[in-house]
Amino acid sequence: MIRRLPYLTVLFCIPSVLLAAGDTGVSPSPYVITEIFGLPLTNTILTTWAISLVLIIAVRTLVGRPKLIPGKWQAVVENIIEQLKELLLPIVGKKAFPMTFPLLIGLFLFILIHNWSGLIPGVGVFGFYDEKENLKYWMRPANSDLNATLGMAIVAMIAWLFISLKVAGPKFFVWELFGNKADKKETPSIIYFMLTPIFLLVGVIEIVSIAFRPVSLSFRLYGNVYGGENLLTSMTGMAPYIVPIPFYVYELLVGVVQALIFTLLVAIYIGLMTNHDEEHAH
Repeated sequence: MIRRLPYLTVLFCIPSVLLAAGDTGVSPSPYVITEIFGLPLTNTILTTWAISLVLIIAVRTLVGRPKLIPGKWQAVVENIIEQLKELLLPIVGKKAFPMTFPLLIGLFLFILIHNWSGLIPGVGVFGFYDEKENLKYWMRPANSDLNATLGMAIVAMIAWLFISLKVAGPKFFVWELFGNKADKKETPSIIYFMLTPIFLLVGVIEIVSIAFRPVSLSFRLYGNVYGGENLLTSMTGMAPYIVPIPFYVYELLVGVVQALIFTLLVAIYIGLMTNHDEEHAH
């Protein structure tokens, strides 16, 4: 199996004997490396742990305790937070923002870093051979595992339900789904009551749509990351050192876009329930 050999890996002097050749492409599922307490430890889980540990150590080392006069790295982190705040606050609304922002910034940074983790020299290269002489590599981007993206989507939708009920209230939540949105004062009574079953039917359709949100969120992210893996694998197999460079730049952009799309969609879902002025909510 050909796995991509990043252009920068030349600097790390990775010997070619560590690469396995083939034309089967990238496995759609992660490889099980070992078991811990009877639970499988996959290469995507190992990558998640490794990247998260490195990120925590880097932030604690470079940023440290927040200071009144920020240093270089603290200013970088604060600028990222401020930019995301300006983007997300108008979407979710002021009431929901304090509860929503930690979730959204966590999703964005986690997805972004793990989207980019597949471009790190050595990821998808080192590993071990199974009994069929197939290379099973130790490191793989977390978002190329459907379990990871589905888990994030489910957590995001549970948070959506909790925040929506907490901020908007159960009564408004139910009305937003099934309520008659026509203005009772300006709509004739007969037409108003005729519209009621239509809005109830629309509410049922909306429930089905909500049930499919975790599926759409998870498959969109997984499909793009997995597709990027296959793209880089194919290009690297054709010419390992020069041809793949534009595609690595492309994957850097895709990593940002997909992290932003996932985060914005979750923010929009929350904002549809919570970002209403008091008169409209009443």
